Amino acid sequence: MSIRACAIAVAVFSVNAALAEPLSTANMSIPGTGKTEVLSALQPHPVSSRNPLTGMEFVFVPGGCFRMGSETGNGDEKPVHEVCVSDFFMGKYEVTQGQWRRVMGNTPSRFSSCGDDCPVEQVGWNDAQEFISSLNNMTGKKYYLPTEAEWEYACRSGGRDETYCGGNEIDTVAWHDIGIAARTHPVGQKKPNGLGLYDMSGNVWEWVQDWNSEYPLIKQLDPSGPGSGSTRVRRGGSWHYGSKQSRASWRSNGYPDDRAFDLGFRVMYPGP
Repeated sequence: MSIRACAIAVAVFSVNAALAEPLSTANMSIPGTGKTEVLSALQPHPVSSRNPLTGMEFVFVPGGCFRMGSETGNGDEKPVHEVCVSDFFMGKYEVTQGQWRRVMGNTPSRFSSCGDDCPVEQVGWNDAQEFISSLNNMTGKKYYLPTEAEWEYACRSGGRDETYCGGNEIDTVAWHDIGIAARTHPVGQKKPNGLGLYDMSGNVWEWVQDWNSEYPLIKQLDPSGPGSGSTRVRRGGSWHYGSKQSRASWRSNGYPDDRAFDLGFRVMYPGP
């Protein structure tokens, strides 16, 4: 199956799964492995789930292949390379102040007056890991930060060729540095992307799991980045940055203990 066909299949699943209509299966060649597997995007799975202890909602992201990076972007967005990811559930929203408080008992946010539905900020990568550890202990589940590949695949509505996370018109999907956007905003007020995920462009930067590194030339299956490094990757832009930083392929990075008033995260867990 071609990359374009894979992306189309994902989009079709997103609509039909909401109607609980089972779809026929199809085979997909996994690049670089010599294997052919059933395309998970065509399997009936729950579209979303909700953790009753925290109120956190998750959207099912059917796995597939896509071209990661940008030929016209910055040097660290190249080379464009083919990546395949497995099924996973991604947080529907960025982790909010209310969810952080329920898990950690406090709020580190500069914009605490924004309220429980605003994204938590002023959190470093290490802080996010502490939250996830506490969340896992509280719920008995295994949540993670998404890998950079999982993040970009989900941002692009399942690997579509999109400028921003959900389309090519930034003001419909993202809070960025114009007008009333000069602060964080409650999650879910902009248009979601094709998978039903909100604010993956703009609002706050989002930490991902990977150490920062150059992209490889080879095709990859479920890449997790290098085993060590000095800075961690963050994605998506924020209310404090311009439209170009909100592009789906834009890469940024920071030290694991960096904190800022426009820096947050979202969590995910593996698919069935």
